[in-house]
Amino acid sequence: MRPLEGIKILDLSRVVSGPFCSMLLADLGAEVIKIEEPTLGDDSRAFGPPFVGGESAYFLSVNRNKRSCAINLKDPEGIELVRKIALQCDVLLENFRPGTLERLGLVHQKLRAENPGLISCSISGFGHTGTDSQRPGYDLIIQGESGVMDITGDAEGPPTKVGTSMADLVTGQFASQGITAALLERARTGMGQHIEISMLDCMASLLTFNAGIYFITGDSPKRRGNTHATIAPYETFRASDGWVNIGVANDKFWQLFCYVIERPDLAADATYSAASERVRLRNILVPIVSKILETKPRKHWIERFRDAGVPYGDIRSVGEVCEAEQLTSRGMVIEMEHPTAGLVKNIDSPFRFDDSNDDVHFPPPLLGQHTNEILFEYLNLSVVELDDLSGRGVIRGAKPNAVYG
Repeated sequence: MRPLEGIKILDLSRVVSGPFCSMLLADLGAEVIKIEEPTLGDDSRAFGPPFVGGESAYFLSVNRNKRSCAINLKDPEGIELVRKIALQCDVLLENFRPGTLERLGLVHQKLRAENPGLISCSISGFGHTGTDSQRPGYDLIIQGESGVMDITGDAEGPPTKVGTSMADLVTGQFASQGITAALLERARTGMGQHIEISMLDCMASLLTFNAGIYFITGDSPKRRGNTHATIAPYETFRASDGWVNIGVANDKFWQLFCYVIERPDLAADATYSAASERVRLRNILVPIVSKILETKPRKHWIERFRDAGVPYGDIRSVGEVCEAEQLTSRGMVIEMEHPTAGLVKNIDSPFRFDDSNDDVHFPPPLLGQHTNEILFEYLNLSVVELDDLSGRGVIRGAKPNAVYG
């Protein structure tokens, strides 16, 4: 059994932060019921191009191992259906703007009165309290508000967002961790609880040493490009035919690095022997290192850094990473057969238990693919009742002639 086998999660979230959270939990074995708006579904179904078989690559990347149940939450009957399902679940996950669940009558306290073990997790941009609580919080907005953009990019360039949806994704990770911790607590007490996760809080927590520098000095760290505030040389260097990352993170690696670049004089120079001095004198040291590394191609340096044990890294494209033997040999690229999109590939979750990665994954669902079976399983609704609800727009069920898994 996978760790969360038997845990039932009612997922009312959409776009990235919530869906990424529920996908992580699904990869751990939880059953995830994804509630979607019946007409268009999750907003990310429309994010593109590219699309394949009518499905967005964006949606396909964060919704595997889930069942789609399309219910209209603007209809009182639809809300009641969701409420009844929630009473049979272990976790309710949502990322609506604060106050939405109260308007829907799905507030945690009311649901827990009937299902004491229910754990609910609310994700929002700025949190449920404070002056900014009602502001919409998208990834770009939060990256800027959190200080991360201000320390990302070239020193003389504009603030720059991280190249992936960092605020959304790290929030989903924190949410999955909070839910898992609440499940552990419930195993001891039998009681559920409400977890509130703010995207701004999550991103601000990543400032770590940058915030530490400010708290001690009163000065906000500035953009440094690819350099490090407290380590040198620790950055991206140009070789004769491209770029390579070097991470000389301690005095031992400095000695090894000097050996590789054939500069024993630098290794012996007491001026650079201490890590703190290499940082203080980086404006002198880094140009010296740069001139040396520019004399040889990347392959030359990479082979020598590897053999000597110096931390190094190539700079790969997304495509190169997706095809990299290091990932594919570990089963990190998974394949799933989708009803309309064909063969769908995802990067797997990084969990390893007893060094095993042989789980079966199911493709992201079509909109409303599992509505009928879920409402039958959880609420015992008959075919006549399902047809009636579908005819009145309360739900959207699977098309009879569709090829569903």
